[in-house]
Amino acid sequence: MPLIKVKMLEAEGGQGAVKPTGRKRARAQTRIQREKQEVILEAALDVFSREGFRGATIDQIAEAAGMSKPNLLYYFPRKEEIYKRLMTAMLDVWLAPLREIDSDGDPVTELRSYIRRKIEMSRDYPRQSRLFANEMLQGGPRVLDVLETDLKGLVDEKVQIMEGWMDAGKIVRTDPYHMIFSIWATTQHYADFDVQVRAVLGKDRGGEGRFEDAARYLENLFLHGLLPKER
Repeated sequence: MPLIKVKMLEAEGGQGAVKPTGRKRARAQTRIQREKQEVILEAALDVFSREGFRGATIDQIAEAAGMSKPNLLYYFPRKEEIYKRLMTAMLDVWLAPLREIDSDGDPVTELRSYIRRKIEMSRDYPRQSRLFANEMLQGGPRVLDVLETDLKGLVDEKVQIMEGWMDAGKIVRTDPYHMIFSIWATTQHYADFDVQVRAVLGKDRGGEGRFEDAARYLENLFLHGLLPKER
C-alpha cells in the first residue's frame, strides 16, 4: 500500500493514530468503511490536484470515486474535511525526508540522501506535489498554521544541524534556509513541470531515467559547492 494511503488510514484511526481521551471513545471503523474512505480520498486527490480546492466539487469527487453524492457525504459531510485529510497525510509524508537528516551523520551523505528522496517523491507523488503547489499559489489559507508552526519548527531544527556542520568545517558556510528552499524548488520542479521536462528532453531522455539523471545532477550541483576545498 502506498505510504500516503497508510498515513491517511492512520489519521483516520488506524495503527499509530492518537487515541481519543475522555469517557467517550470513537467507534472503531469497519474494514468496508476504511476502504470506502480510501476510495474517496484517492478520487479526491485526482480532482483536487487537477482543479484546486476552489474548482473541485463534491459532485466531481463522487463521480471520480464511482459513488453517489449522498453516499460520499455519509463519509465526508464537507469538501473541506476531505481536503484537510489529504493535506495532513501529504505533509506528513512530504516532510519525512527532512526529519531524517541526522546531526551525527556525515553531511554529504545526509544531504545526498535528502536530495535523492525528494526527487523520488517527485517521481512517485506528482499529484500530491501539484495539490501542495495549488495551495501555496492561493496563499496557503488552509495550511498556513501548519507552515508557521510545525514546518518552521522542523526547518529551524535542521538549520541548526547544518550550522553545526559549518562550525565544524565539514561544509562551507552558507545560508541554510535558502539552501533548503533551493532543494525544494529544484526537486519539486520534476513533479510540477514534468510535462515540460519530458517535452524538452525528448523521447531519448524523457523516460524514467530522467529522475536518476536529475538526482545525480542536483547532488553534484549542491554538494560540490558545499564541500570545503581541502576535502
